[in-house]
Amino acid sequence: MSKQTAEVKAVSRKDLTYREWIWKEMKRNWVAYVMIAPYVLIFTVFTIVPVVLSFVISFTDFNMLQWPNPVWLENYINLFFADDIFLIACKNTLIFAAVVGPVSYLMAFLIAWFINELSPRIRAIVTLIFYAPSIAGQVYLIWGTLFAADSHGWINATLLELGFITSPIAWFQNADYVMPLCIIVALWTSLGTSFLSFIAGLQGVDRSLYEAGAVDGVKNRWQELWYITLPSMKPQLMFGAIMAITSSFGFGGVVTALCGFPSVDYAAHTIMHHLDDYGGSRYEIGYSSAIAVVLFVIMIGANMLVKKVISKVGS
Repeated sequence: MSKQTAEVKAVSRKDLTYREWIWKEMKRNWVAYVMIAPYVLIFTVFTIVPVVLSFVISFTDFNMLQWPNPVWLENYINLFFADDIFLIACKNTLIFAAVVGPVSYLMAFLIAWFINELSPRIRAIVTLIFYAPSIAGQVYLIWGTLFAADSHGWINATLLELGFITSPIAWFQNADYVMPLCIIVALWTSLGTSFLSFIAGLQGVDRSLYEAGAVDGVKNRWQELWYITLPSMKPQLMFGAIMAITSSFGFGGVVTALCGFPSVDYAAHTIMHHLDDYGGSRYEIGYSSAIAVVLFVIMIGANMLVKKVISKVGS
C-alpha cells in the first residue's frame, strides 16, 4: 500500500463517525459476514441465549410446569446458607480442579514437548497412544474392572496374592479412596484436545527463532523453552488452559459411572452432580439455574486468572 493511499484512507476514516465507518466496513466485507453468519446464529441460539436465560431463571421458582415465580435472591441465599451438600460439592470441585487442572495442563505440555522431539512417523504413533484414552467412551469399564470390589478385580486380586490385604477392598464405595481414584482417572483421560493443540503449537514455532536466540545468548533448552517456544505458542497455551479448566470443572459422568450417584458420603459429589440432581431429577429449574450461574462465575474467574498468568510467559 502506497503512502498516498494510506493517507486517503486515514482522512476518509477521520471524516466518518464511528457508526458510519463500521457500516462502511461491513458493506465492504459482506462476504465474510455471510460466511460466519451460520456459526454466529447457532452460537447465539445454543450458547448465549441459554446462559442469559439461566441467569434470569435463577431468580425465580420454576418447575417447568408453572409460570416462573420471582423469588429474587432466595435461591442464592439457600444455596450458600442452607444447602450443606452444595458446600461439600464446592469443596470437592475446587479440590478436583486445583489438582486435575494444573497437573493435566503441565502433563499435556511436557508430553507434547517430548513427542515433538521424535521423528514424524514415531511421533504419529506415540500421539495416538497418548490421545486414545481421552476418546475412549467406556473408560469407566477399564477402571471399574481394575478396582472391582470383589476378589476378581485386578488390584484386589494382586494385593490378596501378595498378602498386603486379607479381604477385598470396595474401592469406589470407600470415602477414603473415591476422590484420589477419580483424580487418577481424570488425569489418565486428560490428554485430549489441549494435548493436540500443544503439539500443533510446537510444530508451528519458526525454527529461525532458535538460531536468532542462540546469537542473542540463549544457552540451553530451558531458556529456549521460556524465551522462544512458550511466547511463540501463546494462543495454543491459552486454548489448552481453557480446555483444562472446562474439563476439570465439568468432570462428572465418569465419576457417576464409577461411584454411583450420589457417591458414598458425597466424597466425589461436585457442582456438576448437584446441578444434574436439581435440574435433571428434581426439575427445580430455578434452583439449578442458580447453581449453573455460580459454576459459570467460578469458571470465568479461573479463565481470567489463567489468562493473566499466561500473559506473563516469556516476559
